[in-house]
Amino acid sequence: MSILDAPIARLDGTSATLGEITGGKPALLVNVASKCGLTPQYTALEQLHEQYADRGFSVIGIPCNQFGGQEPGTSDEIAEFCSATYGVTFPMTEKVEVNGDGRHPIYAELAKVPDEEGEAGDVQWNFEKFLIAADGKVISRFRPGVTPDDQRLVDGVERLTSGS
Repeated sequence: MSILDAPIARLDGTSATLGEITGGKPALLVNVASKCGLTPQYTALEQLHEQYADRGFSVIGIPCNQFGGQEPGTSDEIAEFCSATYGVTFPMTEKVEVNGDGRHPIYAELAKVPDEEGEAGDVQWNFEKFLIAADGKVISRFRPGVTPDDQRLVDGVERLTSGS
């Protein structure tokens, strides 16, 4: 089973699979939070989404409240914050757990993927990023400190979208 087949609701609560949310196109999956020191990354995530949307690429925000309780809001509060504060237009999913016994099936697969240093395992913090191909294959894993405009990440997006 591909991670694209995994069920995950949209932020508005409607049922979907990850594949339906990505539209079968390359995407950057990011566990996001509204009250984190890294929350300003929303600006660069939105810019990345807008820059490559015409090539069939999307950022997908996946809210998580596991790190310091930094995403405590309801779905409506998260949507309002992201829209009003950062102008977010990219798709967002329901709030999920990315680590531990309640880890969402998508993150059960993503956690197996090593980062640039060859380390797999638990998500370290908010704003960890996973670049996936249209077929759901995980291409790269970027730890939270790698910003959305980091050249390594942008180069990965370029490679995935150059044939689109």
